[in-house]
Amino acid sequence: MERGDHADVLRRTEAILADRPGDDAAHELRARALLALGRVREAEIEAENAVRLDPDEIRYRELLADVLASEGAHRDAADEYRRLAAGHPRQTEWTVAEARERLGAAQPGMGVDAAQRALRLDPQNAAAGLALAQGLTRLGQAGPAYQAARRAVAMQPENAAAQETLADALWLAGEVAAALNGYRDLASRFSGQARAGAVRKARTLVRQRSGWFGRLLASVPWIFEIALRNGWLSVA
Repeated sequence: MERGDHADVLRRTEAILADRPGDDAAHELRARALLALGRVREAEIEAENAVRLDPDEIRYRELLADVLASEGAHRDAADEYRRLAAGHPRQTEWTVAEARERLGAAQPGMGVDAAQRALRLDPQNAAAGLALAQGLTRLGQAGPAYQAARRAVAMQPENAAAQETLADALWLAGEVAAALNGYRDLASRFSGQARAGAVRKARTLVRQRSGWFGRLLASVPWIFEIALRNGWLSVA
């Protein structure tokens, strides 16, 4: 595993399980190797086998939660992280993971609850602060969302997700010009998914809150990006 020879791990553990079908550690190794290879559904089966054979082993349950999260089974992953955190209430990492997965599962209220629990344990936890801001924004709680987003940006000034959440909260609060500036700044400073998401939200905002000229620019993606970059757009 340390050398990254995941195929070799799978061969070796297959031989081990042929001799000892109840070897929970072999199932764990197989799950980790399969996850590294991107074979997530098979990894889930192996992780479940490890948990079934030794349900009290925390490492196996955490592995199962991680696999479920990788698979996009956010609600199931959140439930696993919550069970882990319930048994170890001072472990902030699992509560933060639950908050993140609750948001992925479209359960923002439960995500906010988990984020708040994490922040009570560690008030400076940046990931929990961001999850709180994102959850409050999705719940439509403009004032609390804005305050939480400001704190998230203060804790992680260069984090694109925190910057985007602040722009989202400004939009929610009706500060549409400031929100557009936030998306423009994101699009100029970041690349990849962060930039694409900022441009997409800026186009939606302009379509909803700009005049006919802005809506016209928003109808042509490449022209819109030039206009956004050069500050030619306005909303009200």
